[in-house]
Amino acid sequence: MTVALKRIGVLVSGGGSNLQAIIDAVNQQELPANIAVVISNKSGVFALERAQNWRIPTLVIDHRQCSSSREFSLAILQRLQEFQIDLVCLAGFLRILDPLLIQEFRGRILNIHPALLPAFGGKGMYGHHVHEAVIASGAKFSGATVHLVTSETDIGPIVKQGMVTVSDEDTADSLAAKVLQIEHQIYPQAIKLVLEDKLIFDGCRTRLKKQ
Repeated sequence: MTVALKRIGVLVSGGGSNLQAIIDAVNQQELPANIAVVISNKSGVFALERAQNWRIPTLVIDHRQCSSSREFSLAILQRLQEFQIDLVCLAGFLRILDPLLIQEFRGRILNIHPALLPAFGGKGMYGHHVHEAVIASGAKFSGATVHLVTSETDIGPIVKQGMVTVSDEDTADSLAAKVLQIEHQIYPQAIKLVLEDKLIFDGCRTRLKKQ
């Protein structure tokens, strides 16, 4: 008997290198899933081209054409439901989702953040702002975190983390490059853990289920 593969929806805003990592993991049969749709809040971004190259359906829902964050999130929610999405993955998606969408997909939205949460998270902490803050702080280590999305920014339970060393010579650009490599490794791994229901969530703590 053939088991139906889980359906992933990916939300993007830019180049989509993490989307590519997910596509590669699916194509290499490392993930028991199909990417059913890629949704961007901007037209013309390279992430959409990446998806189209693999014949993955793409949609643009422009937040600027919506009267509010709720209207924008409801438009995304409608599309996710139409595509019967099991798991939503934010991959460089630079908009805050309305709590209504988060509630509808409770426990089924993942995000990747370019730092070791709970440090260097929250409002304004994205992209180079994060790496600049890490270097300014004098931290000796940074990395990436995959976490469940909740109504509070960057506070959800941590699914997986990867670490890099911050060298004395690092700039925001060089640190970003190192962290991005880690992101590409751990995001597919985290998705697999969630899809295969291998985690127990206890508040903000997670642990592997005993086999």
